[in-house]
Amino acid sequence: MNEILEKIKQYETIVIFRHMKPDPDALGSQGGLRAILRENFPEKKVYAVGFDEPTLSYLVKMDTAREDVPSEFLGIACDTANTPRMDGFELFQQATETLKIDHHPNNDAYGDVQWVEPARSSTSEMICDWAFQEKLRVSTTAARLLYAGIVGDTGRFLFPSTSAKTLALAAELATYDFDRAELGREMNAMELKVARLQGFIYESLEISAKGAARVFLTQEIMTRFQVTDAETSMIVSAPGVIREVKSWAIFVEQNDGHFRVRMRSKTVPIEPIARRHDGGGHALASGANAYSMEEAEEIWEELKANLENNS
Repeated sequence: MNEILEKIKQYETIVIFRHMKPDPDALGSQGGLRAILRENFPEKKVYAVGFDEPTLSYLVKMDTAREDVPSEFLGIACDTANTPRMDGFELFQQATETLKIDHHPNNDAYGDVQWVEPARSSTSEMICDWAFQEKLRVSTTAARLLYAGIVGDTGRFLFPSTSAKTLALAAELATYDFDRAELGREMNAMELKVARLQGFIYESLEISAKGAARVFLTQEIMTRFQVTDAETSMIVSAPGVIREVKSWAIFVEQNDGHFRVRMRSKTVPIEPIARRHDGGGHALASGANAYSMEEAEEIWEELKANLENNS
């Protein structure tokens, strides 16, 4: 944590990265860090790069002027557990030095400097804490983005990773002059088609005797509801409101036919299951991949057994 600022001071150009298919914490930490560095080091060129996710356009816009990046620059990866998930990894590899700031388990220990704290609620919390400790100026833009990242990755402060420090930092960010109510409405809002997809999930959810649940979203179903893969992420927490459901997996078919598996659990860790199937993440929130229906069934059996063995 103490090395981050010193490395930043050494470079005139800094490029900030995050993971593909971003969520509010990925964009909040990336965009928040960009805003902090631009506020405190106006002489530096600071870029945030990656795909502009349409469903999160209300948060932040990415930079596109990559031709301005010189041969020597500092690359900072936020909220990215492993390099295959990084948006813009080819450019990251060209950096003179690299930093990793993340709150996932450090299974892929990349970066010349690594600041990784899996116990933290979010990468946005980490950057917020760092900025305040270093007595850096935090603009309203940065505060809004970091607050959104914390809210997003704590499930509105409901997840176990929400600590007293998380709440204290969020409270400090809330003193800034941005419309928290409007931001909350944006983060909770969904289009009618996504709401109808959520209804389909409740109707189609398969629940085991011990509380494991699953549902398949095939390409045919997504076409029927006219939703994209990114939009299906908005309903990943939906099964969790059902009292009988303890752990669940949403299998989302990709264009190439394999299934992206979004896994969640209320108390029993499911991250080891995700790691066995080309994935990973947090103890109670992970992602995996099923490259055949047989592998999808394997994940389902493991999810059920995981609850049965830990009940």
